[in-house]
Amino acid sequence: MHGIPKSIVSDRLTKFLSHFWIALWKKLGIKLKYSTTCYPQTDGQTEVTNRTLGILLRALIKPYAKPWDLLLPNVEFAYNRAPSKATCLSPFKVVCGIDPLCPLDLAPWPLEQKPTADAPSRVEEIKKIHELVKSKIEKTNAAYQAQANKHKEKVVFST
Repeated sequence: MHGIPKSIVSDRLTKFLSHFWIALWKKLGIKLKYSTTCYPQTDGQTEVTNRTLGILLRALIKPYAKPWDLLLPNVEFAYNRAPSKATCLSPFKVVCGIDPLCPLDLAPWPLEQKPTADAPSRVEEIKKIHELVKSKIEKTNAAYQAQANKHKEKVVFST
């Protein structure tokens, strides 16, 4: 739906290290990035996303154990429509500029929130959203970094 990824972060399980997978990703031009048990913070975003999706799937699948695969599109939609804690915007909003309608959105939008149909102004709206998201992510990352480094001492080595 969103094209081929530029890179994939995965565990070092033998099935992901097999010749077939390595050859396939190489042919597709996808860079493999392996996480290790020694460095679980290799890709924190992936870890958080996997944990969130795991919780969401367990909650939805419990009563529907047999047809669980039929719920995956609903889980994807719910995840992509939920606002991020860091940006306060959903992935749909960041990529498309608006959140798609769902049954909860049957009430009409206020006039000031409706997206414009004019292409150049629509592009500007999406650019503003991307700038807002970038600044919010940088701010959130700085706050996390400050918290993580609070008890670390800066060490300078002499040569």
